[in-house]
Amino acid sequence: MDVELFSNFIVAISAVVPMFCLMAIGAFVKFQNWLTDEELNHMNRMVFRVFFCCMMFHSIYTTDMASTFRPKLMLFGACGVLIIFLLLMLIVPKIEPDNKRRGVMVQAIFRSNFVIMGVPIVANIFGDKNIAVTTMMIAVIIPMYNILAVLALETFRGGKFSVMPILKGVLKNPMILGAIAGAVFLTLGVHIPAPILKPIGQISAATTPVALIILGASFKLGSTHEHRRQLWGCVFGRLILVPSLILSAAIFLGFRGIDFVTLIAIFGTPCAIVSFAMAQQMGGDADLAGNCVVFTSALSCFTIFCWILFFKTIGIF
Repeated sequence: MDVELFSNFIVAISAVVPMFCLMAIGAFVKFQNWLTDEELNHMNRMVFRVFFCCMMFHSIYTTDMASTFRPKLMLFGACGVLIIFLLLMLIVPKIEPDNKRRGVMVQAIFRSNFVIMGVPIVANIFGDKNIAVTTMMIAVIIPMYNILAVLALETFRGGKFSVMPILKGVLKNPMILGAIAGAVFLTLGVHIPAPILKPIGQISAATTPVALIILGASFKLGSTHEHRRQLWGCVFGRLILVPSLILSAAIFLGFRGIDFVTLIAIFGTPCAIVSFAMAQQMGGDADLAGNCVVFTSALSCFTIFCWILFFKTIGIF
């Protein structure tokens, strides 16, 4: 192995291993029964409502907006999510007859675990101080995920898609509230005293480790024999097909460096954890949704490593 290839290998390892070490700690905590399911749910709620809000606020408030604002990246990311979603809404009904599985499959393939597993990838490669470009994409991608996921699940269960409740839900999302507050404070030049900003920064720094530990402790493996074909189709679509298509287009359009790795974080990461809860609440096949989360999360340690090693080796970042 030559020096350059070895260097690229180390970059790929450095991007992936810390995440899965934290998830392994969570799995060990669960194995030891140190946290009950109810306690995990409470911790998950706290991380979502407090930690992520602080992370978004701190990332945007402390950034140089002029150097991190990427309208081209935002437009490409939004168009990529929308195109993948529309293609799935056309293709999935042709290959899957069961409505309870159709919406689940669409959501599993187009919706990634961008925040919990994507942002750490960028941080591990470029450093925590350089993730403002990536965190800004949360304000674009997460609302789209929420709206499109509800649209898919409602469509295939024959429900009514109502825009206003979804928009209200998006605006109540702590990540979106944190992003809006950070942008407003930054734009208006509001000075936050150091004794207040420091603990917000400390909570922000703790967000990813705590979220990954909780993720590792939350995994439950269900039976797969009733939906094995659908499961592996979702795994292939989420981890191989979607990143292949979108990242190839990104290279063609000239995305490089942290912008390109941000796209890996959006399109190369596993299924969103929340997709299981949504499928459960909206009449989808919850067992299939849960297994999609578990299997894509487990296998993504190999696929993300390979994507990063490959694109680093060919000089994209």
